[in-house]
Amino acid sequence: MAAWFWYAVIAAILYGAHQIFTRLAAERIGEGLGGFVVEASAALSILIYLAFLWIGGRWSQKFSMSGFNYSMLTGICVGAGTIAFFLLFQKGGPLSSVPAILAGGAAIMAIAGILFFREPPSWQRIVGVVFAIVGLFLLRK
Repeated sequence: MAAWFWYAVIAAILYGAHQIFTRLAAERIGEGLGGFVVEASAALSILIYLAFLWIGGRWSQKFSMSGFNYSMLTGICVGAGTIAFFLLFQKGGPLSSVPAILAGGAAIMAIAGILFFREPPSWQRIVGVVFAIVGLFLLRK
């Protein structure tokens, strides 16, 4: 089994729970304030993680300006995406639409991986991208 597999399982569980909680919150808080609470609590969680690394003597966090800039862009995407999900749920979008939406994002990642990161294309990846795009179009009703 690949060394990263259990991290993938944990990430999938946490991101699935993230969307469930966003759906529950969307009916009870505005998208801007809700998004801010989501991102602030995420930042606090990461700050606690960094504190444990520092206190435990396991600090090995490298830094570069390009890494910082890409991290900023990531944060902007996450923040805007969080607001988009709040709005989606506030406008009556079903929680069951989230997997297809995330599959659309996965299709974008697969295409970027092939085009920009020189990951080898395979028929399985191409079919997965096509299915993800078809899934997004099936959500229209």
